[in-house]
Amino acid sequence: MPRHRYKQLVDQFAADIQKGRLRPGTRLPTHRELAAREGLALVTATRVYAELHAMGLVSGETGRGTFVKEVLPRGHGIDLQPWSDNTVDLSFNNPSMPGQGELLRTALRELAGAGDLEALLKYHPHGGRMRDRETMARHLAGRGLPATADNTVLVSGGQHGLTVTAMALLEPGDVVAVDALTYPGFKLTAEACRLELVAIPAGTKGPDLDALAGLCQQRRVRAVYTMPTLHNPLGWVMSARRRRDLVAIARQHGLILIEDAAYAFLEADAPPPLAALAPELTVYVSSLSKSVATGLRVGPVCAPQAWIPKFERTIRATTWHTPTTMTAIACGWIEDGTVARLEAEKRRDAAVRQGIVTEVLGHLDPIRHPASYFVWLPLPEEARADAIAKTLLAQRISVSTAHPFAAAKQVPHAIRLALGSVNVDTLRQALTTVARVVDDHAYR
Repeated sequence: MPRHRYKQLVDQFAADIQKGRLRPGTRLPTHRELAAREGLALVTATRVYAELHAMGLVSGETGRGTFVKEVLPRGHGIDLQPWSDNTVDLSFNNPSMPGQGELLRTALRELAGAGDLEALLKYHPHGGRMRDRETMARHLAGRGLPATADNTVLVSGGQHGLTVTAMALLEPGDVVAVDALTYPGFKLTAEACRLELVAIPAGTKGPDLDALAGLCQQRRVRAVYTMPTLHNPLGWVMSARRRRDLVAIARQHGLILIEDAAYAFLEADAPPPLAALAPELTVYVSSLSKSVATGLRVGPVCAPQAWIPKFERTIRATTWHTPTTMTAIACGWIEDGTVARLEAEKRRDAAVRQGIVTEVLGHLDPIRHPASYFVWLPLPEEARADAIAKTLLAQRISVSTAHPFAAAKQVPHAIRLALGSVNVDTLRQALTTVARVVDDHAYR
């Protein structure tokens, strides 16, 4: 049996199990039955089941047969898991710099002494208090956006911003073009809002814009969700020319551009954002979650001013307004330069962590940006992502497979490694284990 056909059979079983077509507890054909059905040698059929067992997808019971198991924790790589303290989390980024706890204590003390403390206990405008919107707009203007208090609203983090955008501007059934590998949180938003995501091929420098143009000729595409600066998970920064080409396609076909800038602060020399090139059709979604702290659920959405009332109504329907205590702290840190300082420190920190990646994983040809907090690691032909993730989890290391990121039917065998949730010594040790496990699986 050709090697690629054997691997196709393993992948077919894996996909059927992961998508629920083969449910937990299902009894699979015996080794002999599988061999006869597929025209395999018995030893090859046995090897197929052995690989599925190594991936944690099936279990063999003596005298009874082979049965489908529960796969990795549901939502693994897309939902934050309650890992024990001795599990090294390389699936989610929680970048934090020394002294941030003391920054919060100081901010709370200052807030407690403020004259308008009682005002924080009251309702506020859905899009945020005007002075807070002005502060956030100045912060965005420093990144080259045409932001003002009138076209900027405050949301409870980037995920909330994406959901508010979808709810405010899109209808169930609308087609949204996304990269074939994209941010899992937007996939959840699309599912909740009943949007149809259509994947366009993604290379190492950006989306295939010819494919996007072709898609717009075939389908009524309503919007494009894109991460032009520090794409998650591939780490690209789109060139100025590609950004202009994307804007031209959007204008030609009347598309909404949803620009996710969660990690954009890590690239200090990026080309102008899409919202600066096409402010009339772009929604710019950002957050202080990665640049300051993941628990600080505050961020801005900058959009055409005519759309702002829709955003304000949607914020009312979801959170009424961003919690004012966190907003006050966030805006205070913007005004006193704390946010700018933390962003600079995190750019240096991410570069150090990427240096460790080069040392430990360089031979595996990882895909990454030199100042990002994540790595995309395509696996050797013989390796299977679920098997590697299962092996690593047994060794108390959590990673994400490609499944949460995949918007296309074809899911690559790759893992994404988040670098920002552990100290650098722990990171080095964990990446060394990752390299060893990948190498072991590649040469079995």
